[in-house]
Amino acid sequence: MQEATRVVSTWTDITRDSAVYLLFTFAAIKASQFLYRCFQSSEMSSFSMETHPEALRRDRILSSKLYFQVPESKVSIIYSSGYDISFMGIEKLHPFDSTKWGRVCKFLISDGFLEEKSIVEPLQASNSDLLVVHSLNYLNSLKSSATVARITEVPPVAFFPNFLVQQKVLDPFRKQVGGTILAAKLAVERGWAINIGGGFHHCTAERGGGFCAFADISLCIQFAFLRLRISRVMIIDLDAHQGNGHETDLGDDSRVYILDMYNPEIYPFDYRARKFIDQKVEVVSGTTTDEYLRKLDQALEVAFSNFQPELVVYNAGTDILDGDPLGCLKISPDGITSRDERVFRVARERDIPVVMLTSGGYMKSSARVIANSIENLSRTGLIKTRPESVST
Repeated sequence: MQEATRVVSTWTDITRDSAVYLLFTFAAIKASQFLYRCFQSSEMSSFSMETHPEALRRDRILSSKLYFQVPESKVSIIYSSGYDISFMGIEKLHPFDSTKWGRVCKFLISDGFLEEKSIVEPLQASNSDLLVVHSLNYLNSLKSSATVARITEVPPVAFFPNFLVQQKVLDPFRKQVGGTILAAKLAVERGWAINIGGGFHHCTAERGGGFCAFADISLCIQFAFLRLRISRVMIIDLDAHQGNGHETDLGDDSRVYILDMYNPEIYPFDYRARKFIDQKVEVVSGTTTDEYLRKLDQALEVAFSNFQPELVVYNAGTDILDGDPLGCLKISPDGITSRDERVFRVARERDIPVVMLTSGGYMKSSARVIANSIENLSRTGLIKTRPESVST
């Protein structure tokens, strides 16, 4: 009897152990199947992102916070104190006046053309925003202070910890990118917008240079294509230097027409990018105001005959000024004012929204010249710098 009991007990133990084993095996199989499906889904998702970059770009643009509603109490002038670069004085080792942007606004306010409370402050472009145009490899390269030193042409930057370089140098550029992108939205809504900054026309998707770390013009246009449903954009680049950045990024896009009026005898000597210029106007060193404006009048007539844009992005560098050490042209301050008025007039008379970026300019007098030009645009009714004024 005891023997029979032991047999039954042993059989019960074996049955229990077998059941546990079978249950464990079943659970392991299910877990393996689940993990395989997850891995396969992850692979497919990765494959989808890699093979559909346009879908990823679209998602990034649509989820961006850089476009926001600007109240009517604000005018279409964009600026932030975060634009200005101050980095232990080493910014003075580059001829570019890195406080120019703030000084322009101070002149406009002190002259009575602008109220500080009516200025639009943009958001800073995030990495997701920048990835709309830039590659992850390029953004990662900016984690090297030596790379940023090369781009800004200030060698001592290479010796500073990168977190300081990010904060003191690159964050102001990111803020200005946000301003350029927002300017297109404001221009479409109100007819015009001026970002007191931006115009980093030497930076491409994969490489920065010439004090340009981010491709704000390329980014602005990509956002406008999708969020504003713009299908034709004209870039009018009147900085003294060739705009090789946006030319490289957008030169083969039939939706973009590039008019570039530049000095071929100075940086960047990018002959490959010149092939992408739709309308090239070369103004050699020593070109004077009258000759410059005559060539500009002819160029604008041809450009608007060849192409009917829905948005104009105007890169209004002041390095064409007589005495500028890098531009090497001889355009007077009044010539700058006439130049800007011509561009705004040709766009506004055709009801084409226009975005103005201040871009290059390597003399302390540039800030005063830019402010004078904006004040002239206001006096002539091409823009309004006070909410209660009426533009024509």
